[in-house]
Formats: sequence, C-alpha cells, structure tokens
Amino acid sequence: MTAPPRARARALLFDFGGTLDAQGVPWKERFYRIAREEGLDLPQAEFDPAFYGATDSLEGTIPQEAGLRETVERVADGLSTRLRRDPALLRRIGARFYDDSARQLAESAALLAGLRGRYRIGVVSNFYGNLQAVLDETGLSPAIEVAVDSTRLGCKKPDPRIFRAALDALNAAPGQAVFVGDSPTRDMQGARAIGMRHVWLRPTDAPGRDPCCPDDAIIPRLADLLGLEL
Repeated sequence: MTAPPRARARALLFDFGGTLDAQGVPWKERFYRIAREEGLDLPQAEFDPAFYGATDSLEGTIPQEAGLRETVERVADGLSTRLRRDPALLRRIGARFYDDSARQLAESAALLAGLRGRYRIGVVSNFYGNLQAVLDETGLSPAIEVAVDSTRLGCKKPDPRIFRAALDALNAAPGQAVFVGDSPTRDMQGARAIGMRHVWLRPTDAPGRDPCCPDDAIIPRLADLLGLEL
C-alpha cells in the first residue's frame, strides 16, 4: 500500500545564522576560519568557548535596533576581550565576516523575493533580541512575514514553542510548512518534533552525518530549494 502524497507546503520557515547568511556553515566555524587566515594562531578548543561567551553575552543586552554590522562588531570585541588579542585584528576578522555575510544575504533576499509568491515566509532564529533590525538592515524584511527571535520569545530551538509561534503567526499547521536550516539538532530535530518537514542545508564537504528523517531533502546550496517539490 503506497503512502498518500504529501500536501504542498503553504509556508517556509528559515533559520538565519548559517542558513540565510551562509551556505550551511555556522557563525563559529566561519569566524574561526577567517581568524586563522588572518594569522590568529589559536586551537579551536580555545577559540570555541570564547566565541560562545562573546555571543551569549549579547542576549538581551544588545540594542534591539542594532543591525548585523554592529552585532558582528560586538562579537569581535567580545572575542578580543576573552582571548586577550589585538582588538584591531579581531575587528578586521569581524569585517571580513560581515562582508561575506552581506554578499550571501543579498542572494538570499533575491531568493526569498522569488519564493514569496508561492509561500508565506518566516524566520525562526536563536538570536540576541535584535533579529528584526538585522533583517531590516540586510534587505530580507520585504519577503518575510514573521521573524521569531529566541531572546524576545524566551525560548530557543529546538523548543517546539519557538516553531509554533511562527506557525501561529502565519496561520499554518506543522504539516503545511517546511523548515530550512543548517543544524541537525536545533533545526532538523526541532522541526521533526512538531511534525514539520525539513530541508537540511549541508555543504558537500561537511563531515558525514545521517539525516534525522531519510525522506527529507538535503541541499548543498540554498538556491537548490528552487528545484524541490515542497
């Protein structure tokens, strides 16, 4: 007996960091790669806790009107303090990170604008309280109907409440939506837990790992969404 066909999606929900601003590479990994290219000789085991400290300290403390550039500068400054390294070097690393993100976000804005005619679109992100300002600064806002920021809501992915907040705002049931993200645990398993289909954005050179749901798609580039039947 064959399974009934899946209903066409009415809504697409996207992660932000590592998804809309990159091709499946998290902020920490991108910052560390650029840092090494800029001559910061530091093992990742030392870099990682400093990065988490720098980003965690932004939650609820960064102004809600701060855009992406200011957010990245604050991460760079936090890293400089925690690593006791030259602030100018960390600011230069942050500037490269921002420039890379801005280029990708311009592509993502065009992609979302094209998808907007077929789907209702939302962003669900573990962010710092200023997600809306970041979307406004980077040109994504016109295509996005709802942006759910974990700091503003008071819970983080994979907590089902953060997904439900976006779905409720879009008047969509989990079975009518697809989540697109780069994290197997926060994004994929979080969406799965409430019965939402999901697309895993995973670079082709990423370490091998099995998807949580074999029937759901894995794509190496965000633009590959255009070739999927959602």
